[in-house]
Amino acid sequence: MPRGVAIPEIRQQLFAAAERVTVRDGPGRLSGRAVTGEAGVATGLLYAHFADLDDFLAAYAVDRAFLVSAEAAALRDRAGRGSVAGNLCGAILSIPAPTVLASARLLVARPELTERVHAVLGDKTAGLEAIESAATTYLADEQRHDRVSRAADPAALALALVGVFHHLVLTEDSEAEVRTRTRRAIAGLVDPFTVASPRHDTAADRAGRPAPPA
Repeated sequence: MPRGVAIPEIRQQLFAAAERVTVRDGPGRLSGRAVTGEAGVATGLLYAHFADLDDFLAAYAVDRAFLVSAEAAALRDRAGRGSVAGNLCGAILSIPAPTVLASARLLVARPELTERVHAVLGDKTAGLEAIESAATTYLADEQRHDRVSRAADPAALALALVGVFHHLVLTEDSEAEVRTRTRRAIAGLVDPFTVASPRHDTAADRAGRPAPPA
């Protein structure tokens, strides 16, 4: 990058670079030089925007937690519409697997970052906590809509869903395989507790079904 040229959205460029370094090399290899080298910018640029590496990593953790929280917040609005498993898949798989992997590795390596995320965004916002919390609330809402069995435990189901996704992100090399196996697992966990409720069907749900006989 030529000296003196302004770089739009430099913070996001540096965050994306840190994510790639963490996924490829692990959090132990994170340094200001590694991040700026990956981003293709001058070494000192990181310190022009952040006090030090710890400040940068805290900002990264908060930024990614906010992204996850925003996706989680939209889940509750889907209660009563679409398919239960489909809604959960949509929320969970809207989070890029590299973001989940990098955040998980970083929070394990630097547990103090969890406290900094909580200080900014509140409790249950670090890593996938927001998705787990939102999924619990969503499933309870679907019980009130009579679309999920009263026998289901929303908190236990939400923990299982997030645990499956987290495990697959950590162990699968292919993002496509993560998505495929996550969908299959969510359907397997949720469908047995889903109650057919035609009055809640959407046009999208009905579109794939044959028309009733005249």
